[in-house]
Amino acid sequence: MRVKRGRKSFFTPEGKVALAFLKMYTGLSAPKLMDALNGNIHYQIFCGIRISPENQLTNYKLIDSILVELSKKLKIQEQQKVLADAWKPYMKNLDTVYTDASCYESLMRFPTDVKLLWECVDRAYKMMCGISSQLGEHRMRTKYNDIDKANLAYRKQRKHTHKQTRKMIMRLLALLGKILGEIRRQMRVHPDEELLNYKQLDMLETVTRVYRQQKNHFKSGDSRESIPNRIVSLSKPYIRPIVRGKETKIVEFGAKCNNILIDGISFIEKLSFNAFNEGTRLKHCVSLSKKLTGVDVKKIGGDQGYSGNDNRTFCKENGIETSFTQKGRTGKNEVKNATKRELARVRATAMEGSFGTQKEHYGLRKIAARIKSTEIMLIFFGIHTANVVNLARRESVQVALAA
Repeated sequence: MRVKRGRKSFFTPEGKVALAFLKMYTGLSAPKLMDALNGNIHYQIFCGIRISPENQLTNYKLIDSILVELSKKLKIQEQQKVLADAWKPYMKNLDTVYTDASCYESLMRFPTDVKLLWECVDRAYKMMCGISSQLGEHRMRTKYNDIDKANLAYRKQRKHTHKQTRKMIMRLLALLGKILGEIRRQMRVHPDEELLNYKQLDMLETVTRVYRQQKNHFKSGDSRESIPNRIVSLSKPYIRPIVRGKETKIVEFGAKCNNILIDGISFIEKLSFNAFNEGTRLKHCVSLSKKLTGVDVKKIGGDQGYSGNDNRTFCKENGIETSFTQKGRTGKNEVKNATKRELARVRATAMEGSFGTQKEHYGLRKIAARIKSTEIMLIFFGIHTANVVNLARRESVQVALAA
């Protein structure tokens, strides 16, 4: 039997990883990165390829396909161990760790109940019309056109009263429930017909979940009520609202990531699209640092969210100095107090600075990805591209001083 191997890949496995680093380093879209790759010999050498000027690459979707392929094979902790082993000779102060959490926001519009419900109505109505046309049946009569006009008038208003919003949500819920009921009836009456493809079935399931969540939320009458596993985007149903409590941005939408910083190099300790309390992750941070460097942690810096009694007891039992504010009266040991102040200062500057660098210069301010695995992969490569550039600059400075 002939083995179906297919065409040989243009990029080697190493070249595909290099291409992912290059994308985060340049911050270019796939079409622009393809143009840069065709015209820049240094980029080609970095990716281990040679592109002839007479036969340049034209299909920019090749880059997207490579990123999707890498996202399916990504194992964060295993890859981080490989990187840490390679970087360890260039790192110092391996016994000092800083930790903090941040949210890497996803590129999406700010969700409101009215926007989300109208999008659900629009998607479900088109499905119902397609099924009716496929079966040769008359479409069910609805108030779709009337609510479309009312929704447009609502969106044009600069401000909305609570009464107007409640009325709009009530009408959208009634229409959405009627459309979903008709789609289920059509599928029940014609079980042998393939009325929807797998993408439409997934979307129908997401729309149904949104309908149930919003209906229960509307019935409660409490706009501040917390909705478990709340869906805020139909195209990205894995996104959850992350309450950060910042002065300018109370809620963020994206992946919450708890990082550790060792000698200015960031590593991912936990990444989740669901909210979690980073204060419970300090023991895991210590364990991860020991796993990556092979050195016991002697000093750790974290904000007040990490200064719970369990973490204080753990650090005291393991002889780890912390940046946590001392409970009760301030001690008289000036050396110990100075160590705490220094740990707190470096955490506030280096740790927060690393987040800012990643978001401003390496494509993590708003992550443009369509699927969950690709978004995680872009976060991973964005963080470690910043690490690579940091290490390269250190090495260049040392070479210049030695010359």
